[in-house]
Amino acid sequence: MSVEVTRQGDVAVLTFTDGGVNLYSLDLHDEFDVALDAIEADLPRAVVVRAEGKLVSGGVDVAQFYARKTKADTKALYDRMIELPDRFAALEVPTVFAAHALTLTWAIEVALACDILLATPKAKFGLVERVVGLTPTMGGTQRFASRAGVARAKEFVFTGDLYEAATLERWNVVNRVIDTEGGTQADFDAEVLRFAEQLAVGPTKAFAAGKQILRHFESGGVAEANAHTTAIASDLFDTQDLQDGMASFLTEGPGKATFHGR
Repeated sequence: MSVEVTRQGDVAVLTFTDGGVNLYSLDLHDEFDVALDAIEADLPRAVVVRAEGKLVSGGVDVAQFYARKTKADTKALYDRMIELPDRFAALEVPTVFAAHALTLTWAIEVALACDILLATPKAKFGLVERVVGLTPTMGGTQRFASRAGVARAKEFVFTGDLYEAATLERWNVVNRVIDTEGGTQADFDAEVLRFAEQLAVGPTKAFAAGKQILRHFESGGVAEANAHTTAIASDLFDTQDLQDGMASFLTEGPGKATFHGR
């Protein structure tokens, strides 16, 4: 198994694989932590998360759950697991999850913690924990609800069915379904990278501010977001991108500014 980070200009591409069906395990989680430590230490301007293999993920290693013999040990496992999507959600740059095929349980929970979810037409998604008598433990239920609404989240979790990318695009869970001419994973990866590169040349600090405001909205609605918006936005006064962007707008017109992420 491996989790590797490569750089494509200002975009960090995090690729995970276990050489099979990419099951979640604590060892794989440890490798994610190392990769995320590296990303945080040298923050890019956008992050792409992708999988190698026929599947994005077939789920989790159920033996890890069954090996826990007490409620306390079980909770300790779940507390560890939920740290992974939370780390992606906390990144202060745009994050894009690329789903090229079947994406189950922990993988869709990580995908939902990213800012943008892109998928191929053949991708399918499911929170299928009901098959072992469990409910999703990594925040997928609530993050799904924040995108699609509570009723849709209940359907998704209660049925444990597999849903096509087009359906979840209609539900506002998948941002875009990308149907490439060649239809290969390489073609899809190239389109995802192009999408991320457009984010990476934007005003990175302003994107981080937008993410902060939306975190307040998710936790307390419009009123809480409004209570923090002016302070968060005014902090951008000290950024080079805002000052250069305003000067460029006034002298050259809209859409001419070059942003440096500072």
